Amino acid sequence: MNTTTTTSFPPHLKPGESSTQSTLPSKESQKTILDILNTKCSNSLQRLRQAHAIILKTGHFQDHYVSGTLVKCYANHHFNNFGFAIKVFDYIPRPNVFVWNILLKGCLENNEPCKTLSSYYEMLVMNSRPNKFTYPTLFKACMAADGVKEGKQIHTHVVKLGLNCDAHIKSAGISMYSSFGFLREARQMFDGEGESDIICWNAMIDGYLRHGDVEAAKELFETMPDKNVGSWNVMISGFARCGMIEFARELFNDMTERDEISWSAIIDGYIKEGFFKEALEIFHEMQRENIRLRKYILSSVLTACANVGALDQGRWIHLYIERNSITVNAVLGTALVDMYAKCGRLDMAWEVFENVKVKEVFTWNAMIGGLAKHGRAEDAIELFTKMHRENLKLCGITFVAVLNACAHAGMVDRGLVLLNSMEEVYDIEPEVEHYGCVVDLLGRAGHLAEAEKLINSMPVKPNAAIWGALLGACRIHGNVEMGERVGWTLLDMEPQNSGRYALLSSIYAKAGKWDDVTKVRKLMKEERGIKTVPGSSMVDLDGKVHEFKMGDGSHPQTREIYLMLERILERLHIEGYSPNTSIVSFDTEEEEKETALRYHSEKVAIAFGLLNTKPGTTLRIVKNLRVCEDCHSAFKLISQIYNRDIVMRDRVRYHHFRYGKCSCKDFW
Repeated sequence: MNTTTTTSFPPHLKPGESSTQSTLPSKESQKTILDILNTKCSNSLQRLRQAHAIILKTGHFQDHYVSGTLVKCYANHHFNNFGFAIKVFDYIPRPNVFVWNILLKGCLENNEPCKTLSSYYEMLVMNSRPNKFTYPTLFKACMAADGVKEGKQIHTHVVKLGLNCDAHIKSAGISMYSSFGFLREARQMFDGEGESDIICWNAMIDGYLRHGDVEAAKELFETMPDKNVGSWNVMISGFARCGMIEFARELFNDMTERDEISWSAIIDGYIKEGFFKEALEIFHEMQRENIRLRKYILSSVLTACANVGALDQGRWIHLYIERNSITVNAVLGTALVDMYAKCGRLDMAWEVFENVKVKEVFTWNAMIGGLAKHGRAEDAIELFTKMHRENLKLCGITFVAVLNACAHAGMVDRGLVLLNSMEEVYDIEPEVEHYGCVVDLLGRAGHLAEAEKLINSMPVKPNAAIWGALLGACRIHGNVEMGERVGWTLLDMEPQNSGRYALLSSIYAKAGKWDDVTKVRKLMKEERGIKTVPGSSMVDLDGKVHEFKMGDGSHPQTREIYLMLERILERLHIEGYSPNTSIVSFDTEEEEKETALRYHSEKVAIAFGLLNTKPGTTLRIVKNLRVCEDCHSAFKLISQIYNRDIVMRDRVRYHHFRYGKCSCKDFW
């Protein structure tokens, strides 16, 4: 480690040498210097350099506490100056264990876990004896570097030095072994010499849960002699991670004391399982409890807002961020961009994007993806080009976003050029998701044979999503022969996916092949017992999300909503609207087909919106499935009759209805 390097030390002074060598620094001056380093230099690199100069001039650099603290300050990852921290360390004469520990921790905090381990080796070579503060950092470094072999070796050093009874070392070792999946070794360390404190218990429980051993975690939790908030948080996070959100909620409700992590854990759990409304309800409860809202919680809640179209709640969070002067970093900025884009406010998404000072690749991806789903393909490609011009390292997700933009705009040639350029120009090997986008692009544009040819020539094995894109194209373009072949292939690949049965049934129904419709429905419901996913539509009104499903009469305004729907349909008929019954995938009387179309969830949602908002108010609807042709035609006419802007987000893209037209230009 102590090799010759160049530094910016004053040329007339050598490290450790003072201009007044006749007197050694006093304890009082040492304390003053340490106070300056710890209180004045944590946020200012300029002040740190000034303090550094004083330390050199006064001879305090010889003091390991001072020189070690100086290294710690330079190693602050906010300064992005870790290389200089190492140079300072290299000039420290005979660094003691305190200084070495600071270097090891600095390496880890600056995402240099391998450097942490190599520095430990040099520490041993230089005969500096590690202590109990050395090994927790090393175990964490092994976790970060996936250093299984090194972790075991370091564990043997701990045992040889007689430090295996230290609780901090034990908890770090348990976490390390658990991260490798070595639960037996983790448990041996937990049960070994020395008392396991509450942190060790929590680490062992977390290890079990991370590897799906719920019963072992529950048993350990129930036998804990003492529990703290962290113990409950570990269980809640673990249950949520294992998909057991009901059990996580029960534990959350049973807690007598909660902290910010408790709230964050249950909110994240609901979001992970797709229960976005429930996540928002917890967030509202959290607000009533006056819990401080930190960045990581706000980012999570913005994700929930994005998925249910809760624009009012998302805007409130944005205002909260501004009022409380919370710094909008790349993560929080990206969450805001994604929320506004998914809530139909592309203008506000763009404004946030422009104001994020340090944009990461994922920030650009969010904006490109938002433009793509709103049908703004040219703008998405322009932003993609700008991203490349600014020498940002593009990733696979970037290409998924821009290829989707081409698919939604029917830009076949541009999409094919982008796919072919991925490896040649950008050194990114296309993956199955990229081929899926291009299959979707070709299929939507009616090039079904080319799409199937691409699938058969792909260097990667096509998955169900790719065949699903082709099946959707077969339905759009009425290709029954190919649709039948692809559809039955998909039913073998994903026998539990109700959407595949519905799509194949729709293809048969459109062609009037009712016997085949019956065959598919019988296979789905009677033989395989699969239930269809009910269509649901959500409307955000005054900060509350209202959800509507076909045949659900639970809303307190149900009677008024359905009366309003009848009035809307009457006006539509006067204007020449005729229900598109060809999309109904069961053989019945025409009147029954019209009734089925009448109560689609998005029509009920639009009736609620018109009933509860002032004239001219933009209506925003989020649907969990694709919007059908009949509802799409009806919404165009409603926007004209009622002079309303309607923004609908279906499962794939956005539709902006205005003056009787849709932004998708009937291409979706």
